[in-house]
This record gives sequence, C-alpha cells and structure tokens, in this order.
Amino acid sequence: MQNQIIYQFPSGQVANRFLNDVNSEQRPNIKAKLYRGSLKVQVTYQYADTGFDSTSAELDDLASKYEGEEVS
Repeated sequence: MQNQIIYQFPSGQVANRFLNDVNSEQRPNIKAKLYRGSLKVQVTYQYADTGFDSTSAELDDLASKYEGEEVS
C-alpha cells in the first residue's frame, strides 16, 4: 500500500533541508519532492504490509525538527 504525506515549512530553504535529509537517508522505498511551490514537500512511501510501520511517525519527528507540520 502506498502512503503519501505533505508537509509545510516556514520557508523554502527549510523545506529544501527537510527534502535533502529525507532523500539522503538511503531508504529505497521513500521518495520526496517539492509540492506546489517551495514551502511544501510531498513524501511518498510503501507502507509495510506486516507489523507496525513507524515510517510516518519518523517522518513527523523529522519534519518537526525543521519546524514543519503535516498538512495532508
């Protein structure tokens, strides 16, 4: 199952830092890109079919580190 989360940040510079951080973690099943301008980042990943998948919580924690919040 594919999951998609959109995060909003206070500036384009901060959004790009988050984007680079997500893409540098070498997770093959996570893709991030700017979304509708420079303040939002769309993250798409495959949800694990078995057990608990903590990816969403980890992404939320990383976004909050950059003063971002989930908007969708």
